[in-house]
Amino acid sequence: MSDHIPMRVAVVGATGFQGGAVARLLAERGHRVRTLSRRPEGDRPPLPGIACASGDLGRAEDVRALFEGATHAAVTMPLVYDAERVARYARNVAAAAREAGVRRIVYNANTRVPARPTRTAAFETRRAVEEALRGSGVPLVVVRPPVYLDNLFSPWNGPALVDDGVLAYPLPAHTPTAWLSHEDLAEAVCAALATDGVEGRVLDVGGALTLTGDDLAAAFARGLGRSVRYVPLDPAVFEERLAGVLGAGAAAGVAGLYHHMASGADPDLMAGDGGAAARLLGVRPGPVEDWVARRPWQIWAGEATGAGR
Repeated sequence: MSDHIPMRVAVVGATGFQGGAVARLLAERGHRVRTLSRRPEGDRPPLPGIACASGDLGRAEDVRALFEGATHAAVTMPLVYDAERVARYARNVAAAAREAGVRRIVYNANTRVPARPTRTAAFETRRAVEEALRGSGVPLVVVRPPVYLDNLFSPWNGPALVDDGVLAYPLPAHTPTAWLSHEDLAEAVCAALATDGVEGRVLDVGGALTLTGDDLAAAFARGLGRSVRYVPLDPAVFEERLAGVLGAGAAAGVAGLYHHMASGADPDLMAGDGGAAARLLGVRPGPVEDWVARRPWQIWAGEATGAGR
């Protein structure tokens, strides 16, 4: 299917950062986009050109209404890690897509997923969603990203980076990671919706290069024009800070991924695939230093929190 033929896309998760990037790119390219949100209208992020209805993924009738008339779907689950609740969301999405006659679902799993089952909810809830969507019978493409560069443009990273040249993150310094931006994720998802020959595939998308912590710091140094050093952050400290923003449940879910990576059980889980997924989709993720250079880091100047000290 050509990317230039307009699609009617039901986007699950468009009020979040990842799904929002996907929804905005689809709308910019002339596709009709609808989404669903529990947030009051005044509390939703700007979504120009995107229809947003009030509703809940846990209510089957709300999800059916979202999918009515849709030709395609892009699915990103919210930061919820309760197995029963996530399973209900997945069942509702799968049923609605099947009933609506959707031609293809692209599921962004939020993360890479280990080959073997784990006790980590961040992986297992996403694995369960993938299984439910595959069971719908609707043609499915699964996109499994690594770690997002956008996580680093935040109140707990920006000040220490700008003021002290410290890049602190809860991954061991030696962990090879194909850091990806939300922008490049959106490119991959949009391509997966339209590219022929990818149905049924599971794609480990990633950035242009696989980087260690020191490599990442060097790329940031080039983008910022100053020296930068990488400091591995204790996942427990990261979880505690994140709880103040997301709440304890969501923070524990997100941090579970980093506890798993710190254990050394899957050292290459977040690494690149040699560009195989990008070539298949016809996309070209940009260099980290270019992404860094485009961010307004100066907004964090003088607000150091001591994250990497």
